[in-house]
Amino acid sequence: MHSFISETIDDILKTINSFEDAVFILPSQRAKIFAKQTFKDKISVGFLPEMLNIEQFIQRVSGIHKSDSIQLLFHFYTIYKRVEKNPDSFDTFSSWALTVLQDFNEIDQHLINTNDIFMYLRDIERLKKWSVHGTFKETDLIKDHYSFLEKLNTYYNAFYQFLIHKNIGYQGLMYREACGKIDDFLEKNKNKKFFFIGFNALNKAEELLFQRVLQIGNSEIYWDIDEAFFNANHQAGKFIRKYKASWRYYEKNPLKSLGNSFSAPKNIQVIGAAKNNTQIKYIGEILENIPNFKNTALVLADETLLPVALNSLPKNISAINITMGYPLKDIPTTGLLFSIFQLFISQEKLQKSIVNEFYYKEVIRFFKHQAIYSLLDSIDDLTAAIAKENQTFIKESHLADFLKNETTEVKNIILRIFKTFTSVEDFIERILGLINLLKEAVNPLEKEYLFRFYTVFIQLQTLQNEFHYFTDLKTLSLFFKQLISSENISFQGEPLKGLQLMGMLETRVLDFENIILASANEGVLPASSQQNSFIPFDVKVEYGLPTYREKDAIFSYHFFRLLQRPKNIFIVYNTEHDIFGSGEKSRFITQLEAMRTDIVQKIVSPKVVAQNSELKEIKKNELVFERLKEIAKAGFSPSSLTSYLYNPFAFYKQKVLRIKEFDDVEETVAYNTLGTVVHETLDEMYQPFMGQFLKVNHILEMEKIAKGLVIKHFEIHFKNGDLSTGKNRLIFEVANRFVSNFLSKEKELLKDERNQLKIIATEENLSTEIEIEGIDFPIKIHGNVDRVDELNGVVRIIDYKSGMVKGSELKVLDFEKLREKQQYKGIQVLLYAFLYSKSKNFDFSKTLKAGIFSFKNLNQGFLAINFSSNYRKPDTAITQEKLEEFMTELKGYIQEIYNSEIAFIEPADLKY
Repeated sequence: MHSFISETIDDILKTINSFEDAVFILPSQRAKIFAKQTFKDKISVGFLPEMLNIEQFIQRVSGIHKSDSIQLLFHFYTIYKRVEKNPDSFDTFSSWALTVLQDFNEIDQHLINTNDIFMYLRDIERLKKWSVHGTFKETDLIKDHYSFLEKLNTYYNAFYQFLIHKNIGYQGLMYREACGKIDDFLEKNKNKKFFFIGFNALNKAEELLFQRVLQIGNSEIYWDIDEAFFNANHQAGKFIRKYKASWRYYEKNPLKSLGNSFSAPKNIQVIGAAKNNTQIKYIGEILENIPNFKNTALVLADETLLPVALNSLPKNISAINITMGYPLKDIPTTGLLFSIFQLFISQEKLQKSIVNEFYYKEVIRFFKHQAIYSLLDSIDDLTAAIAKENQTFIKESHLADFLKNETTEVKNIILRIFKTFTSVEDFIERILGLINLLKEAVNPLEKEYLFRFYTVFIQLQTLQNEFHYFTDLKTLSLFFKQLISSENISFQGEPLKGLQLMGMLETRVLDFENIILASANEGVLPASSQQNSFIPFDVKVEYGLPTYREKDAIFSYHFFRLLQRPKNIFIVYNTEHDIFGSGEKSRFITQLEAMRTDIVQKIVSPKVVAQNSELKEIKKNELVFERLKEIAKAGFSPSSLTSYLYNPFAFYKQKVLRIKEFDDVEETVAYNTLGTVVHETLDEMYQPFMGQFLKVNHILEMEKIAKGLVIKHFEIHFKNGDLSTGKNRLIFEVANRFVSNFLSKEKELLKDERNQLKIIATEENLSTEIEIEGIDFPIKIHGNVDRVDELNGVVRIIDYKSGMVKGSELKVLDFEKLREKQQYKGIQVLLYAFLYSKSKNFDFSKTLKAGIFSFKNLNQGFLAINFSSNYRKPDTAITQEKLEEFMTELKGYIQEIYNSEIAFIEPADLKY
């Protein structure tokens, strides 16, 4: 395969033998490297020509040094403050200044008269607010906008003069200055012969510069364009056709160099893949079948796919060269730095700056980061202590206790991070200190990441020391986030070896035998037409500034130029409609399909292997039986038995393996905490009246102390929690309401003097042992009964529920169907009744009832177990016969637990 560079050098060699005074100007740094290698292959002895990329050439002509975007922003703010009487803060300024700088850059690149365009913009806005009847009303926002647009020219002139004085500038300024100095430059370099190679869309400044150089007579320009696009009215040839028609140079000189390789036979496959991951995985399969990567390029139209692509390359790739940067925002260290910013941002937001306390989630996020976790030994102890003490906010002193066993250096640097925020300068010093500490204990790749961040913060420190524009941490954080989103970390490698992994712009001038193009979707190729600019579309058209139409033509050129010379072309696009793309293949693919008849189209999707999902199952062995014997001795509670009925596998984990849920910090009062507080409040209130008949005045006494008891029990069970605001305040009020409503119901009951209510017991722990056929040891059953009372001679076993319970859930018509109907509340209440009758040798000549008080359904009063299907004649009395019938069924459940043939199996129809 003959590449464009090879063909161009062959043509140049026909007319020139010595390259001592030759200067090659190429679009990119990568093109320079490939051009040098091609020269080495063609020339055995002699000088190589001097090679410059276009930016280096412009810098040489203009004599201006390019400044980076951060430095420009700070300088621009300096000028802005001089011009404005009431300047915006730096964070507000930086939100719009980058767009303004981008507009200044574009205006200068296209040599627009700035007075004209800014006056034009001003006049448009003035026309907009003009009204015959004077009905137009200007808000403050509109006034500010008009004022801002009218001052753009003032900003531009002041900033331009400032940069010229400093001899630095953005790219557009360098172009404008180069156009003014090109004649002097050519006069000083009369002996030089310039070759412009592989350009396409030129800005106005480049057009002027190129034509001036070509006018000297001994310089040449080589375009990389195929006849198929140049001779037809194809978008890819739009710019070069325009130059051929309008440049005076082409009145006497032919166009170099038209190729005709696009029409040659090629293997072209257009592949639709579901989702980006499928694209990359399929590309991995394509690469596995390529024997030699020396002449192969993987081009990512969507450069955000680089991290995924790097993780999906096949093992047969031994060397890779990446020409795009790895996004700094995707590096793990970024997460660590953001977590440090967030510590103080959350602290300020939650008004904890004065006491210097930190929100526990932000503290854990910092310490759980891989870099910090590997540095310290006992981070798990810290998180466990935070959960145990329910600490929503962490003090610096608590962290000092945790770090006391670490080395002095580690302890000091980590604790310095958590010191009270004093200044931005000090904060940057803390970050630099942490980076210095971490660099000693990381691998070479992570060290490279840390070095990149070190240079970023050193730059921020230098700028802050000079300008002092970061007034607070929030401003620095926003700026850092903005900076990181656009920064990349560059890869170093051997540029001429292995697989070439690049973006679309890096493919300029380069040719490969095998091309794999990923993410060829509409909205990516070409990019969406959305543009950030203060210059409206119609003004851009009026002044010849590029719009999305020109950008579409540029993308078209890059796409079709890439396909001119390869033998094997794989174009992959995402078929799914999601946030990463429209699911529509690029319009360029459709154009390609219209131009060629040899395209193979296919759709690929991940291989889905049907698998029978087996239910989780644990067979019972000797160790399990040993543990089950221990449980029999310790005792089954009603809740443990119902948990077995609901999910035997979960019962195995909780009771047999004794796996507990991880304790977490309870920021918002959990529902079980609410229930515990209400239970214990009622227990403490009723304790003094044990064995007594309650009177209305007793309830009135309870009402006086109720709120204090609720607070007391919240302090016990919701350690360090704040009940004064937000959801917790609402939950606290709910607890108060539950208690007060319950007492109101009791008071209402006792106002009728015929009702006699005696408290027999509260929160009483009952237990008994039962013998079960087939099990050669007794089974203990125990439970904590919330309340036992006697109302008008009827003994009531009462269970409090803070949730909603309906009477229908306690209707027991057939004991054999208790499990089938999942009547777990009924099982629990009946088991409490059995425990009470056994523990107290209950005399069944008295009436016994058992049921629930539901705090969310208190209007229904006491919800008793009901054995009748006739709602008009409820049967709520619990007899000895009914309990025996119930226990026969319950013993069957326990026999199942101890049956070696029945495994612990997770049910297939679990609701949760």
